[in-house]
Amino acid sequence: MLWDISLTKHRLNNREIQGEHITVTANDYMSLTDMLKAKGGEFFISDWLRNRNTVEYLGIWERIHNPDFNYGEFAIIKSSAGLNSYKISVKEWVSKTNAIGVTAKAGRYGGTYAHKDIAFEFAMWISAEFKIYLIKEFQQLKDQEKEQLGWDIRRNITKINYRIHTDAIKENLIPEHLTKEQINFVYASEADVLNVALFGKTAAQWRKENPDTRGNIRDYANTAQLVCLANMENLNTVFINEGLPQNERLTRLNQIAISQMKLLIEDNTIKKSEKDQ
Repeated sequence: MLWDISLTKHRLNNREIQGEHITVTANDYMSLTDMLKAKGGEFFISDWLRNRNTVEYLGIWERIHNPDFNYGEFAIIKSSAGLNSYKISVKEWVSKTNAIGVTAKAGRYGGTYAHKDIAFEFAMWISAEFKIYLIKEFQQLKDQEKEQLGWDIRRNITKINYRIHTDAIKENLIPEHLTKEQINFVYASEADVLNVALFGKTAAQWRKENPDTRGNIRDYANTAQLVCLANMENLNTVFINEGLPQNERLTRLNQIAISQMKLLIEDNTIKKSEKDQ
C-alpha cells in the first residue's frame, strides 16, 4: 500500500485542518487523530496507550524532557499496562502523570496530539511503512521551513539596511519643501545608485527587460548579491553623510561591489546557503 501523506503545519487558531492532512503544530506536535484518519482502519489511541512498550517509551521520553513528570503515578500505570483489564485515556495519562509529550485538545482543532518523537512511534504501531512515509514528509516540511526562514532573514536584513539608507538620504540629500513626487524620485534615484553599482542596470531597465516577471530586480538576487547589497547600503549611508557627490559614490560602490562579489562567490558559507535553497 502506498501512503498519500500531506503534512499541514499551523499555529493553533490560525489555519484549519484540511482533508486527511496530518496536522503539525508550530512546536512540532503531530495530530494522532489525523494519522488514524489517514490509516482508515480500526485503530484506537487508547489501545496503543495500554500497550506496555508504549508506556515504557512514554516514560523514558518524559524523564528526558519533563522535570515535573510524576514518577509515582507512572510506576502504578506501568505495573498495570498490558493487562486485559487495563484501560487509560490520554486525558487520564496527562492528569495522573503530568505528562507533556501527549495531549488531548478540545475545540476547533480538537484531537490528540503528540510530540514528533512520540508520533513517529505511534506511526510505527500503525505500520512500519506508514512511519517511513511520515518521517519523509515531515523532513520535507522542515526543509521548506528552513528555506523560507533563510530567505526571510536575508530579506529582513536588506529591509533594515534600506531603512538606514533612506533615513540618510532624507537627512542629507532631500531639500525642504519638496513635493512627495520629488522626494520619491530622489529615493528611487539613490536606490538605482546601488542597483547600477551591483547589477549594472536601473530598476526601470530591469523591468523593461523582464516585462512578464513579478517583483523587482532585488527579489531575484542570490545570496552573495544580497549580502553585498546590505554592505553597500551601509557604505552609501556613510558616503552620503560625508557629503560625497552621487557620481563619486557610484564609482566607489561599483569598485566595492566587484571586490566583494569576488570574495563572496568563493565563500564556502555562501555556497552552502545557495545549495540549500
